[in-house]
Amino acid sequence: MGHRLTRTITSAVALSAGLYASAAMAQTNITIAMQLEPPHLDPTSAAAQAIDSVVYTNIFEGLTRFMGDGSVVPGLAESWEISEDGTQYTFALREGVTFHDGSSMDAEDVKFSLDRALAEDSANAQKALFSGIDTVEVLDPQTVKIMLKEPDGNFLFNMAWGDAVIVAPESIDDIKTNPVGTGAYTFSEWVQGDRIELTRNPNYWGDQPSIENATFKFISDPTAAFAAVMAEDVDVFTGFPAPENLPQFEADPRFQVLVGSTEGETILSTNNKQAPFDDPKVRQAMAHAIDRQAIIDGAMFGYGTPIGTHFAPHNPAYVDLTGQSAFDPEKAKALLAEAGHADGFETTLHLPPPSYARRGGEIIAAQLAEVGIKAEIINVEWAQWLETVFKGKNFGLTIVSHTEPMDIGIYARPDYYFQYDNPEFQSLMEELSKTTDPDGRTALLQDAQRIIADDYVNGFLFQLAAITVAKAGVQGLWENAPTAATDLTGVSWSE
Repeated sequence: MGHRLTRTITSAVALSAGLYASAAMAQTNITIAMQLEPPHLDPTSAAAQAIDSVVYTNIFEGLTRFMGDGSVVPGLAESWEISEDGTQYTFALREGVTFHDGSSMDAEDVKFSLDRALAEDSANAQKALFSGIDTVEVLDPQTVKIMLKEPDGNFLFNMAWGDAVIVAPESIDDIKTNPVGTGAYTFSEWVQGDRIELTRNPNYWGDQPSIENATFKFISDPTAAFAAVMAEDVDVFTGFPAPENLPQFEADPRFQVLVGSTEGETILSTNNKQAPFDDPKVRQAMAHAIDRQAIIDGAMFGYGTPIGTHFAPHNPAYVDLTGQSAFDPEKAKALLAEAGHADGFETTLHLPPPSYARRGGEIIAAQLAEVGIKAEIINVEWAQWLETVFKGKNFGLTIVSHTEPMDIGIYARPDYYFQYDNPEFQSLMEELSKTTDPDGRTALLQDAQRIIADDYVNGFLFQLAAITVAKAGVQGLWENAPTAATDLTGVSWSE
């Protein structure tokens, strides 16, 4: 009897240990949900933030990188020296870094990546980041010198963007479907329409992260997003698309809700070369027809900060210009009449999938209709938006959140999709790139904000909040989003 009892207890202990080990093993995996699926996985050839949300830092790395607090720290470059005149950056690369295919990462790869971004046929969505580069010179396998045409106080910041990650010529042909980087995770599988799976890189040059396997799930419908989190089918939902449900999660001890800031200026983008939006008075009228707070309350349930220019309110150089385009329907009607559109006009409003666009678009269309602007809503998928609006410039209005960090420089690019062409602004941006004095840069950035506000280039709506819902045991997630990223390198499960 005692022998049988001993065996029973031993078996129970073994079973318990097995269950505990299984539970512990499960805690090294994580499932992250996001609303948008990337069109492909090459961050150096598309503007879709969903790409960086999966691959930034996890798969691909740059010479420098953003941290969750917005700071820029060394990445693949261990250190650097800047010449006295500010035109030469000599980067010392980390030793022993390899790509996921086993090939070494060296100065030749840095040169290849930057030359590719600079090339005439470059598909890089942020090609302007690299326009100040004159030459890239390999001094030895671990050292690369980048010579700039002029000093650029933003250069290290620019090199931290997802568009500036280092890629290898050996794997470039398949980068969109089989990304090969130097990051802490390797690409495992992509089941289109459902998920992308990453696996911890055993040969990573840095500290090994706690998470071994990560699954990115794509759930576009807000109702389905709520159901998936409540059922605990996912561990984390970044950019949670149904803010009306947040009080329910906050009251549930199973979950934590993180609400931070993003670099996402959410704007009613306007085709400045398409009539009647080529008339500043029409753009000003449209700005006064919009009630920002009603959009924030109706589409985002209060999560968001009104903006009057293309700049993040949390940035010390921000100027509050919201009063310049205050909600005033009667003034909007008067301006339309002055511009020759007393009876209003018709246009199109292309809405990509995010909730801020689809929900906000319905509200904005109704507000515009009140002053005589009839906006035909056209719902488009992300790939279609990129093709029709971003590349094709075939639109009147659209709503999108620009999540790139401090990207006011896009207004200096006449060929950018909203097609704003102001030589004064372009000169100011050139001066900014040459200025290293912090006070001087602040003054120029504030001037830049005022110029685009005065020109009513776009309908400046609100700064997107970073909303993440996660299980209570997940720690190390970014609260704020200084760039589009779900950085897994510091994420773990609490014990």
